[in-house]
Amino acid sequence: MILLVIVASILIAAITIIQFNKQSKEYHEQRLERKENHLILNLNYFLSESKAERLDSIPQNKINEITDIHEIPFELYSLQGNLLKSSISESKNNFEKIISPEILTFFQKENKTRYVKDSEDSRYSKSSYNLIYNNKTPIGIIHMPYYIDDSLSRNELKSFLMNLGIVYINMLLIAFVFAYFLSNYITQSLTRISQRIKTTKLNEENAKIDIEKTPMEVSILIDSYNSMIDDLEESAIKLAKSERETAWREMAKQVAHEIKNPLTPMRLTIQSFEKNFNPEDNKNKEKIRGFSKSLIEQIDTMSSIATAFSDFANMPEQKRELLNVVKVVQIALDIFDKDYVEYTIENDEILTLFDRTQLIRVVTNLLNNAIQAIPEDRDPMILVSIHSNKKNVVINIQDNGNGISEENKTKIFEPSFTTKSSGMGLGLSMIQSIMNAYNGSITFKTKENQGTTFKVTFPKKLK
Repeated sequence: MILLVIVASILIAAITIIQFNKQSKEYHEQRLERKENHLILNLNYFLSESKAERLDSIPQNKINEITDIHEIPFELYSLQGNLLKSSISESKNNFEKIISPEILTFFQKENKTRYVKDSEDSRYSKSSYNLIYNNKTPIGIIHMPYYIDDSLSRNELKSFLMNLGIVYINMLLIAFVFAYFLSNYITQSLTRISQRIKTTKLNEENAKIDIEKTPMEVSILIDSYNSMIDDLEESAIKLAKSERETAWREMAKQVAHEIKNPLTPMRLTIQSFEKNFNPEDNKNKEKIRGFSKSLIEQIDTMSSIATAFSDFANMPEQKRELLNVVKVVQIALDIFDKDYVEYTIENDEILTLFDRTQLIRVVTNLLNNAIQAIPEDRDPMILVSIHSNKKNVVINIQDNGNGISEENKTKIFEPSFTTKSSGMGLGLSMIQSIMNAYNGSITFKTKENQGTTFKVTFPKKLK
């Protein structure tokens, strides 16, 4: 818009100057021709009244009188080009006494038109030559030097251009203001769309943008965004359903696999007992005791699988109670009662809002993993430490086990992933779910064959 105003002002100024020069040129050409015709008529009238047949017979005072009447100087030449009479004083006359051959040749060819040329004298802009007749017979040549004075017209042009400039400067200011508010009006809608797009998430409900009070061009974009939100919600529902189905399908496979493991030895034990059982054998009590013990061990394995699956399926409800983290962790450590577990604390009391059962479950799972990660040929050493900062409670559990390999680092929190021969691999995934529910996090640092440190962080109770 601003560029359009600037280009328009330049074009109008250029056209105005061109038109002025054209009109000025036409005006002076017509003025020169009118004055020349009047001069010739006046001279012809004098020659007719005085019955003079030669130009040099015209008195000088008559020449000066005609010049004063028409306000233009002139000179009279013979047909041979010699100067006869002049209204210009000799001190100011810079013209030659003889007409140039070019002009004489022009009139000698019986050319009855005027001969006009641009003057080389800086005081004049044009020189006009024409024939003077007496009874239709040419008797001489008249020369009129013409000075173009455009000072008045140029002042008028300058004044016009200044007024035009003022008008266009005001138009530019108006265009700037209008463009500013228009761009703000448009960009406000674009900014709203940009902010909404930044906050758009697949797994959350996304609000649509109100299409009212928006420019027509932007409303098309908003309509497209709202349509995208509808498609996104539909895709999110389908994706969530697909993820749930996939997760439960994988979990069902894992549970079925884990249950089959103890069922096979149970089947073999029962078949062996049935085949070798002898009612009259005196060792039947010992055989029944061994048989029962084997079945109980396999049943306990199946029970632990069911418990792990149940714990994972029942995601923690966000029950919050005021706890002293130091005492709750001590309770979890007492369950293990291991001499190689070292416990260090920063303060005797660190308060938080957490579920006691869930916090004990987090610590016991991490301790159990730490114990199982230590190989049998190595002296176990586990360090549990608790400290706090301005906002969070931090629990570190460090072991000197085998560590986590590079390829398993990205899988460690996935459900059903495990490096152990038994278990369902739900412990760390369950801990991560608990920490997410309480706005916390779980991370780890590890070195192969040197050990792993798990770091649990969650908000503490601010005083």
